Amino acid sequence: MTSTAITRATEIVLPGTVGPEGLELRTRDLPAPAEGQVLLEMNATGVAFAEQQMRRGKYYDQPPFPFVPGYDLVGTVTATGPGVETELTGRRFAAVTKTGAWASHLLIDVTELLPVPDGVDAAAAATLVVNGITAWQMLHRIAKTPTGGTIVVLGANGGVGSTLVQLASHAGITVIGTASKRHHETVRELGAAPVDYHDPDLYGRIRQHAPDGVDAVFDHVGGDGLEQSWQLLRRGGTLVSYGTAATKDEEGNSQLPVLKLFGRIAAWNTLPNGRSAHFYNFWAGRRLRRAAWHGRLSEDLTHVLRLLADGSLAPQIAARFPLTDTASALALAESRTVIGKVVILPDA
Repeated sequence: MTSTAITRATEIVLPGTVGPEGLELRTRDLPAPAEGQVLLEMNATGVAFAEQQMRRGKYYDQPPFPFVPGYDLVGTVTATGPGVETELTGRRFAAVTKTGAWASHLLIDVTELLPVPDGVDAAAAATLVVNGITAWQMLHRIAKTPTGGTIVVLGANGGVGSTLVQLASHAGITVIGTASKRHHETVRELGAAPVDYHDPDLYGRIRQHAPDGVDAVFDHVGGDGLEQSWQLLRRGGTLVSYGTAATKDEEGNSQLPVLKLFGRIAAWNTLPNGRSAHFYNFWAGRRLRRAAWHGRLSEDLTHVLRLLADGSLAPQIAARFPLTDTASALALAESRTVIGKVVILPDA
């Protein structure tokens, strides 16, 4: 039987370009799931860098204000719509939403669900949905760094960075990771040689660890430093750019930094030096090859959650906040003082 009940949902709304304290809480009635939909009760979500950009109006393709942020979540199916197997009710899944996950309940197409194994903690899994898939795909699908290689991870204390360090270390890859000094011991425990990103000679310090160059650099910062990341590569090396954090506070068109980045990468790839540069886009291929795109997500998340379940991957939960205190969660995530991901949980 499908559900016809109405559900009262609590949502966190981003009304415009406001600080974290400007987030708004609202409640509204959700209709019963439509055909092909399920009602998902949020078990855990979190704060991604995307939301930090969105509140400034700087995310590349964010919707118009106001809207409910929330890039991904882990949740339990509580109701199904027509055409959906009722046996899904009570089962837990992950989903990548881009927006909408900062809510107690949400309606989602059944085709968007990604399986989460029984016994995996919801908060732990929530740290690895987008972060884990991103790290896995950049390392194993784009850079394809071999065992015994050496890579540089900028922001090794971040959600993606801390996951990337662990995945690479598990694969037998040497990792050099940048982070503030307060995080060096943790970065070392995760499997990387730490370098202080506040050091004026940051790239010189990295070269001391790898004087012959590195096999890959993973750069979420962009800006002027991207040129120096490119210069760290040995012949045959790969630069993977996956963000423009350096420009997040700049005024103006949110698309311009990304377009400049695309132009720079295209120019580098014409050089006859054996190096390659890529911009990682989580959503690439979804529009034209949706089934294949979703299949890769499911496959890669399965790899990551398997490593989590067997203890090879430690979830980096920076802090936990109830949904109604998402403003504090966002403020902490933006403080640049944490290791891993700030997680948002349902209110007690």
